[in-house]
Amino acid sequence: MPSEKVPFYDPVPPTYDEALAGSSRNWMPPPPTRDPIDERNATETESQSLLPRSGENSQGRRPNGYRPPTVESDEEDDLWNSDSDADETNQVRREMEELEIEEPNRTGGSSLWGKRIGFKLSLPAWKWSWRFRMPRFRIQLPQRASLSAGSSPDDEAIDTDEIDNVRSWMQDFAFPKVNSMMVLVTFARLLALAIVIGFMYFLFASGMLTGITNGVNNGGLRFDPEDLRVHLQRTVDPRRMRAAVKIFSSYAHIAGTEGDYATALDVEAMFNKAGLDVVQKDDYYVYLNYPREDGRAVQIMDDKGENAIWTAALDEIERGGETAGKQTPAFHGHSKSGDVKGPLIYANYGSREDYQKIKDMGIDPKGAIALVRYYGTQTDRALKVKGAELAGFAGCIIYSDPADDGFLKGDVAPGGRYMPEDGVQRGAVSLMSWVVGDVLTPGWESKKEVPRVKVNEAKGLVQIPSLPLAWRDAQILLQHLQGFGQKVPDAWKGGVPEVGEWWTGNSSSPIVRLKNEQDENEKQPIWNVYGKIVGMEQSAKSIILGNHRDAWSFGATDPHTGTAIMIEMARIFGDLVGRGWRPLRSIEFMSWDAEEYNLIGSTEFVEKNVDSLRENAFAYINLDTVVSGPEFRASGSPPLQKSLFRAMNRVTDPNFNTTLKDLWDRRGAKLEGLGAGSDYVAFQDIAGTSSIDLEFGGEPFPYHSSYDNFELMEQVLDPDFTYHGLMAQVVGLLLLDLADRPILPFDMVNYGRNLQSWIGDLESWAKKEEEKKSKKDILKFDDLKDAAATVSAKAEQFSKWEAEWDRMVHRSGGWETQELGGKRIAYNNKMGYFESMLLDLEFGGGIPNRTQFKHVVYGPQLWSGYDEAFFPAIRDLVDAELWDGANSYINKTATLMMEAASILEI
Repeated sequence: MPSEKVPFYDPVPPTYDEALAGSSRNWMPPPPTRDPIDERNATETESQSLLPRSGENSQGRRPNGYRPPTVESDEEDDLWNSDSDADETNQVRREMEELEIEEPNRTGGSSLWGKRIGFKLSLPAWKWSWRFRMPRFRIQLPQRASLSAGSSPDDEAIDTDEIDNVRSWMQDFAFPKVNSMMVLVTFARLLALAIVIGFMYFLFASGMLTGITNGVNNGGLRFDPEDLRVHLQRTVDPRRMRAAVKIFSSYAHIAGTEGDYATALDVEAMFNKAGLDVVQKDDYYVYLNYPREDGRAVQIMDDKGENAIWTAALDEIERGGETAGKQTPAFHGHSKSGDVKGPLIYANYGSREDYQKIKDMGIDPKGAIALVRYYGTQTDRALKVKGAELAGFAGCIIYSDPADDGFLKGDVAPGGRYMPEDGVQRGAVSLMSWVVGDVLTPGWESKKEVPRVKVNEAKGLVQIPSLPLAWRDAQILLQHLQGFGQKVPDAWKGGVPEVGEWWTGNSSSPIVRLKNEQDENEKQPIWNVYGKIVGMEQSAKSIILGNHRDAWSFGATDPHTGTAIMIEMARIFGDLVGRGWRPLRSIEFMSWDAEEYNLIGSTEFVEKNVDSLRENAFAYINLDTVVSGPEFRASGSPPLQKSLFRAMNRVTDPNFNTTLKDLWDRRGAKLEGLGAGSDYVAFQDIAGTSSIDLEFGGEPFPYHSSYDNFELMEQVLDPDFTYHGLMAQVVGLLLLDLADRPILPFDMVNYGRNLQSWIGDLESWAKKEEEKKSKKDILKFDDLKDAAATVSAKAEQFSKWEAEWDRMVHRSGGWETQELGGKRIAYNNKMGYFESMLLDLEFGGGIPNRTQFKHVVYGPQLWSGYDEAFFPAIRDLVDAELWDGANSYINKTATLMMEAASILEI
């Protein structure tokens, strides 16, 4: 039976039990039945009626352990029940009911500025509703005389007194006398009417009122931009975001599981409730793996390698409990199934250099089990495992060391922000810098019936088993290595206590068993959820805000700091639409699934819609692990820097009593480049959509562990949800600037300057590589440098037109002609299309051996996936000493840059 719960907002999704009660997968949110603004102003009694009562959904299921993920449920084998204690959830709901805040009643004068608009309104507190009504005229005529008393109708007797009154009225009535003054007044009025009619004809003939009619036809009116910005900043409510983080992180929801499906329904209901124009859910069928609780083991074996003398605990102390659906077992997404044994060898951070060092020490890694730690010189866990595989290891264990994210840094969770002794960092080990998205459909979307690569042939998968481990368990392994192999260099020593001496181990080390048997599904369903506000001038062009929804465990920080902000943006912008406003360009809100498994949800969407995105997606804003500290950071494409700085200049950090931009400048920060690691990858590197990734960061936190829960967020990371509020302001201002500014606020001059700087860095790096390999002056960068100089010069000239447009509009008293408006739209389109011109789209084009990635400037590094890498194809070829290929790709890049520069003309 479908769930009987009614979707609600502000934003309080259901608990896990309620979402799943009675097979909630069949539940779909009903369409809105009343006005969104009226709904937001519902009385407390009405709000209460939208919430399910504690006694409802008696057929729900109680979580009592991990269940292999599926959205299919067996009524006789239900694991979930709704009789769990709901006090916590009811408290959150009461908090949300108390958050019904009256919107400011703002009024103000109007002004004129452009063809598309004609007038701007200060932000009203009511929903726009206007209907043309014809005036009514009433003429009082004399009443017909009543029949005389006692007379019959046949006599048609008429009261003589009434007839006398009528005659008297007619005699007294006379037309006014015509004199010269009356003629003059009449002529003046006719002349004024003719002037008004002529002026209106001129406006329509010149196209100046096109924008007004277009705005009305599309349901949008223009408001004063400053009023919009002020309203947005005042409307952001950290308490709503607190409630959203609490609800979404109240149960585990790995991609493809029932918990994940419940969150998809929640987001869909919230988008509908926010009043977005279009809301839809999109399914894909992808390769995912899940752990078996009895299928995982890390053990030290006896001398014969037959019996275990010690077994690792593997999992953390339970942090969720039954009411939270129980935490996820520790495992690696997309890991290789297997049960292997071998001598244990410690290899520091698991970089290529570390594995080479092991070999240089005379230690044979063949058939051994590698023990490496997170972070360090190799930040990508997948490349740690791949490096071990290529070095000859049979398996790989990755542990969290206190020197990197534990007690040596400070207080540990739950009272502090660092990883405790039992904390385990989960994560995927698919090679996202090699293949992105579903590893079985690289380059095309994973719909149900499409062809697939065989699992054992997938380039994005590692070929040895691996597991994550807490330092509590790694301590025992490190202690058993003493006396085997060689003492490690000082730089290799971690912070695990009571280890004493750190040794590498060798082929005589204790035998360790690594068992990783798992459930695998090549067509596991996942669910993206989309919402859209249709723009009133260029509805096909869009600004996209994206955030992933799946989590390795509870995911309060990663990803639900971003989820809460995206839902808050949908609420605020949906409210603006309800008030009559519309952006010039469309705004899209996208909740991605399976990001943690190799960025699957966003990549499959891009692969399905790639041509449209290359043509119409102007910008992509990514939210992920958005709030984990107080330091504002941003990575992105240079054109977006102008809008970012505008937003930062308006947002003040109350803890430092100054703007984010001032704090940014004080520490000498800059807009970093994009590598890999989150959902911007497919947009930037495949679709050529200018992208930006935002966060408030800080010191490490219990990343991907069960300690990343609501309590940690509320008590340690952002107690007052201050930084949630600041980030929401930044994101909202960015959306307004990019979607509603008449001229797209892209900084093309900044792009040209950055290209020149990056090419200078590339040339310096390449020269050093030539020297290392005893080569000299093989690579020729002259054409590439000339192309960057051309882009820079063209961008300088191109950008001057914005000032010319502004001058022409002001000179005409704030009006924009139809011809000038057409030029402005073409100008915007050229800026939006520039990034797509930097894609290598010829047959077989893209980064060699990684042809999914098409951008010639941006892309992940082959062996350092999370780090920024400019001109990755050239770097790959130089690293492989393919000098001719490198020169050829330098020339190709220069050609594409020249073609991109050619569109920067008026």
